[in-house]
Amino acid sequence: MTFDPASFVFTPQDAPSEIRASTVLPARRENVEFTTEDGKVLVGELALPESGEIAATLITLHPLPTHGGFMDSHVYRKASYRLPALSGVAVLRFNTRGTSSPRGTSDGGFEEGIGERYDVEAAVRFAVERGLPNRWLVGWSFGTELALMYGAVEPVASQVEGAILLSPPLHRATDVHLKEWAAAGKPLTVLVPEHDDYLQPAEAARRFSLVPQARLVGVDGAKHLWVGEKYAARVLDEIVDDVTEAGAGADGLPRTWAGPVAQG
Repeated sequence: MTFDPASFVFTPQDAPSEIRASTVLPARRENVEFTTEDGKVLVGELALPESGEIAATLITLHPLPTHGGFMDSHVYRKASYRLPALSGVAVLRFNTRGTSSPRGTSDGGFEEGIGERYDVEAAVRFAVERGLPNRWLVGWSFGTELALMYGAVEPVASQVEGAILLSPPLHRATDVHLKEWAAAGKPLTVLVPEHDDYLQPAEAARRFSLVPQARLVGVDGAKHLWVGEKYAARVLDEIVDDVTEAGAGADGLPRTWAGPVAQG
């Protein structure tokens, strides 16, 4: 059975409570699907602020599906749970071709990042057609490869403001793609865990030196999967700082919430 985000039950609180890994804050959430140029139907979820203007839109690209990556990978799930309420940011999550989650399974099969070009293009096109403003690609691990390979070339380049990369392995993405980002001049933020399994800060600084506008942030203590609330919260703070005018604030996004909450 496909998970329905409308099934969350929100309960009022008598006092503010700590935002935990499973805390779901209010938003307008809906299951969505869109079709790629090569005819694959991809499934996902869009989470919007309950009211007010949308400050920015995240188009998220998940980790490697053959190693457990999907639209519910924890940083993206927490982004959808929190950011619409805390920062007015819309979060679009979806399963790339052949990937399954409680939301459902997208058509097709894993294509090593090649056919996934159509997935990136379809997600961006969906966001444009929905009128979602200030669109940013956010890639994690395999998702960073997709952002790097396809985010700085048309038809995507003119439809997004820039990209944020979490734990880029730089396996499929090459210096050619980095030079495309350099030529595009679009903002590129690169969050690199100190203990990453594939690319650590010193080597990342060398590789990304090809992109003069890239902002590289080494995160002490973190690992490739950003396990631990401390590191997930740091990622969300960095994202909101980059994509919104207000930013996350001097102390980061709020860690407590006084309104109704649900449990994910």
